[in-house]
Amino acid sequence: MKNIQRILGAVVIFFCASMPDCYAQDPEKSEPTEGTIAGVAYVDNIPLPEAVTLCGEAVPIDRQSVRERFDREFTLIVWDRPQVFMWLKRANRYFPYIEQQLAAAGLPDDLKYLAVAESSLLTQAHSPAGAGGYWQFMPKTGDAKGLRRDRLADERYSLEHSTTAALGYLKEHYDTLNSWALAMAAYNCGAQRVQQAIAKQKVADFYRLKLPLETERYIFRIAAIKTILENPAAYGYRISREQLYPVLECDEIVLNFPANINIADLAIAAGTDYKTIRDLNPQFRDYYFPAGAYTIKVPAGLGAKFSEQLVRCRVSPPKPAPDTVEEDGYCTVRPGDTLSHIAERTGVSVKRLQELNGLKKPVIRPGQKLKLKP
Repeated sequence: MKNIQRILGAVVIFFCASMPDCYAQDPEKSEPTEGTIAGVAYVDNIPLPEAVTLCGEAVPIDRQSVRERFDREFTLIVWDRPQVFMWLKRANRYFPYIEQQLAAAGLPDDLKYLAVAESSLLTQAHSPAGAGGYWQFMPKTGDAKGLRRDRLADERYSLEHSTTAALGYLKEHYDTLNSWALAMAAYNCGAQRVQQAIAKQKVADFYRLKLPLETERYIFRIAAIKTILENPAAYGYRISREQLYPVLECDEIVLNFPANINIADLAIAAGTDYKTIRDLNPQFRDYYFPAGAYTIKVPAGLGAKFSEQLVRCRVSPPKPAPDTVEEDGYCTVRPGDTLSHIAERTGVSVKRLQELNGLKKPVIRPGQKLKLKP
């Protein structure tokens, strides 16, 4: 046994003596490095910044409990390299518009990082709870903030409409709570929840409040995202300008039409396709632009052609889509319809539609006729 201990001791001494100098912790080093020691892989820890602010308010990381909470989110994010690279690419496309709107509203520029925390800047982001869009509005909250949501359109998925609503919502919370950390917490868990916590705990400092764990992590996550995206090179992220996603160039035209317009027909006549138009206008949910007056985006250089096609449509209006409910108690499935759409229009539940039509699965096809009553 003693011989084994002597051998192990000699091995340890040998490895310690042969360790490269780069293994020693360099306090000035801020970029992650990797290597091997005696064939074992190692990575250097990435130190936290000395100070952190969010919306002009200091994050008190000098307090150990706060430092550890920030450290958790920072460490998880800074090592999630694929995600951070995708954030950097998308931010180049979407931040300019959000920054412009924040400046126009006189709000802190850091609020743009809340959108990253909410949706990763994914156009069609949708949570299991039903929140949707860049700013992840729940359906009822979106309705209350004036975002259109019906069978043909859901403005939670429009960057322009949802940003306007989100900034107004955050400003309301700030005016009530007088703290951006608390305002963002209210955005996450609700103003009433935050106000109740303040009243019962008798403290109005986010960093001293006991709130739902998701909300407590939420603010630190936003602060960590800001820290990394503000200076990605300091944390080992290097990306060329060519790899960043460019701002989408497009023309904007005002559509003012008394009837629904088939998007595919209009797009093809103007020299593009349905998918391109839907990608530029993700708030639309069906094959039709709804009747009314509003602005749409079209590919750069095609604005004039779209306007010409709209004039032609006015001269020869398209036939309206067939009425949903027919005299014999049936409805005809339109392109893009789902059972949920039909249930919303007719007042007949999805379950009842399946029962009436013998549908084991909620799958329907255009042109199919569905019973609406026995």
